[in-house]
Amino acid sequence: MVATSTDPVERLEAALGVGRPAPSKRMLIIVNPYATTVSDRLKNLVVYALRGSYQVDAIDTEARDHATELCREAAREGYDVVVAFGGDGTVNEAANGLAGSDTPLSCLPGGRTNVYCRMLGIPIDVVDATEHLLQIADDWRPRRVDLGHVNERHFVFSAGVGLDASVVERVDAHPRLKARLGEWYYTWTGIQTFNRRYLLRPPRLEVDLGEHERLPGVTAIVQNAAPYTFFGDRPVDMGEGATLDSGDLAGVVLQRASPIDIPTIIWRALSRSARLSRHRQVRAFSELSSLRVRSADDRSLPLQVDGDYIGEVDEAVFGVTPGGILVVS
Repeated sequence: MVATSTDPVERLEAALGVGRPAPSKRMLIIVNPYATTVSDRLKNLVVYALRGSYQVDAIDTEARDHATELCREAAREGYDVVVAFGGDGTVNEAANGLAGSDTPLSCLPGGRTNVYCRMLGIPIDVVDATEHLLQIADDWRPRRVDLGHVNERHFVFSAGVGLDASVVERVDAHPRLKARLGEWYYTWTGIQTFNRRYLLRPPRLEVDLGEHERLPGVTAIVQNAAPYTFFGDRPVDMGEGATLDSGDLAGVVLQRASPIDIPTIIWRALSRSARLSRHRQVRAFSELSSLRVRSADDRSLPLQVDGDYIGEVDEAVFGVTPGGILVVS
């Protein structure tokens, strides 16, 4: 039986970890203070806990793309890891700042869906995720995974042109409803957006897959990993074949959007057994290193990356960088 000290000073030192080797790994936490589940109190508790195993600095983002600038600076300063504490949009900005560097990215769940956290095997409960990061400090295994890109923007798991980007645009405009209703608000907004913009004369696009193969449509979804997203705990699969380290792209083209098609498309996307790629109005592609999406009717096309709306484009050129980013999870 191990004797327990009765000296209150020694007991306090043991509880606080005094006398243990000082943490050697430097961690920068990029915090999105406006993310769904992030608060000052939670941030302070997480930072306090992680200081048991890391030298931690934490910075709040102040504007769009601020996380990208902070991560570029962190890579130059030689941090051992950068943790994106927010939703997938924060992760995307962080990845754009760390792409091609030797500084690994990790994440803490602060959004509603936290797709990339799940892909990396990080728990989506913030307490469990914090404990997970504490545990890997002694089992440090950074690895390289693929990074997609469209025009000048990187994405970590998916991007879309057309209907899904239009839905993201409208959802992002109402962050409180997005936080409160989550996937149900996406569903309702999707129905509204379809009725208003895609029921009659939807924007048309053409997807150039190379080798003289072109697909007409109204929406293109491109993935460098799977799944496309989650509906609650259920993964939503669109493209088939691409994984975080497969070195290629996969996706689907929705060739027509009509009131007849949309219900069966949604059913297939959410089904545990039916495949979206077998829908009569969906054409799937896989094992591509690049593709190009153009407007087919002189109307600009909405574009989203990792669930964040980034604007309208006339053309979207997609590619993939195998092993483009270092992650640790």
